Amino acid sequence: MALALDDAAQNLLFREAHTAQTFADTPVSDEQIHAVYDLIKLAPTAFNLSPLRLTLVRTPEARERLVQHMSEGNKQKTRTAPLTAILSTDLDFHERLPELFPAVPGLKDSLFAELETREQHGRFNAALQAGYFLLGVRAAGLAAGPMTGLDAGSVDKEFFGDGKQRTLLVVNIGLPGEDAFRPRAPRLAAAEAVTTV
Repeated sequence: MALALDDAAQNLLFREAHTAQTFADTPVSDEQIHAVYDLIKLAPTAFNLSPLRLTLVRTPEARERLVQHMSEGNKQKTRTAPLTAILSTDLDFHERLPELFPAVPGLKDSLFAELETREQHGRFNAALQAGYFLLGVRAAGLAAGPMTGLDAGSVDKEFFGDGKQRTLLVVNIGLPGEDAFRPRAPRLAAAEAVTTV
């Protein structure tokens, strides 16, 4: 009774969802990813910042360019997933602020004029959006395999040569394959993680 979502939705998004290690051969369409994005773009961010960018890696050539920068344990699953997405932070996100957050004129040139500030705010807010993206993938009935085991700087150079995007993580996406899930590891109980003051 404490949650608005019914048990089926809770199971889909949380209880029965796991990080996938293998995927079925079933393709993931652009329409599915666009539907996921149209849902998760509503995630809360500071000043309505929208710095998250998705680069869909579909061609075998692009896949191999990415695989070479993944850690050894992530290479094969990245090579064989139906779809892999590079989630990155757009460092020029502030250019859209007059349109996305018109309530504070001049915000683009005051708070976000410095690259270091943009990178800090962009990375934090893109990470918020990335968490929602993983939930969106689950809401579409797909499994996600998020990975940070990669050389992010090399991925940036390989895919974002202009230096205007910074890789956050790489996510394999698809229907789960055979033996896709490891046993769930323990989590902290609410009594261990929640403090009331």
